[in-house]
Amino acid sequence: MPAPVDFSRRRFVQAALVAPAVAAVPRAGHAQTYPTRPIRLVVGLPPGTGPDIVARLLTRWLGQRLGQSVMVENRPGAGTNVATESVVRAAPDGYTLLLSSMTNAINATLYPHLPFDFIRDIAPVAFVSDNPFVMLVTPSFPAKDVPEFIAYAKVNPGKVNMASGGNGSAPHVFGELFKLMAGVDLTHVPYRANLYPDLLAGQVQVAFTAIASALAFIRAGKLRVLAVTTTRPSALLPDVPPLRRFVPGYEASAWLGIGAPNGTPAAIVEQLNKDINASLSDPNNKARLTALGVEPAPMSPAAFGAFTDQETEKWAKVITSAHIKVE
Repeated sequence: MPAPVDFSRRRFVQAALVAPAVAAVPRAGHAQTYPTRPIRLVVGLPPGTGPDIVARLLTRWLGQRLGQSVMVENRPGAGTNVATESVVRAAPDGYTLLLSSMTNAINATLYPHLPFDFIRDIAPVAFVSDNPFVMLVTPSFPAKDVPEFIAYAKVNPGKVNMASGGNGSAPHVFGELFKLMAGVDLTHVPYRANLYPDLLAGQVQVAFTAIASALAFIRAGKLRVLAVTTTRPSALLPDVPPLRRFVPGYEASAWLGIGAPNGTPAAIVEQLNKDINASLSDPNNKARLTALGVEPAPMSPAAFGAFTDQETEKWAKVITSAHIKVE
């Protein structure tokens, strides 16, 4: 069994190798010459999905700041791995970017033979947003809150069905993290199509889903929300408590970020980070994203790199412990 990789050390070594080259290049020169042509943001999901909508908003705002077109290129397939590999193989010149996500952190372990290493081959540019999920139950379920749910599940091991969007999906691993940390046995039921009809009908009893997709059901009283998965309440559901209040240390978010091919000049990464963060901090833009159920959270490239390292290690442990295999 190979020795565990020290991701923090890896980032440090990469930074040390890049720093001398950065120092030799005048920053003003990059500012004057980049960008001189349109930029591609590669998205590993089809048009109209939640991440694609966020990407299209961001490219519009970023293009206005850069004075150059930033276009979304959808390349779905293999759980976003097709898109990621295309960016890994692109020229590291700042004109091809990746909409990276929590899925990349999952895939690093879920797919054992990828032709790339996400941590090594994609340079962190900017964190875009947290995407809080909610823990939902059908209204007929006897538990009214998380402590009651845990108590019920412990005296009924394996009898509570947990729906997800498929093996290794965000709803699946969020639920598996809950199972591990709460010490409960839930039966995973993966869906290739919409899981909501069976959840509404009580065929499955619990699911971890994105707020945006569940909000109408919650407001109509058709589903009961027990908690949000992030450390803070969601702006869309301010009265719903974070799950970690009942399961200490629990945290999960289907986050989004921007990456670039490894070797992209640090001055370009810095410029993109500055303009993306400024776009996300604009009150109007921030309100638009919040209405979609995602929460902007600007970071430096270094902070985003450390975050992706932590996320990759975290989900590797969950996938290994739960014996999750790709479908």
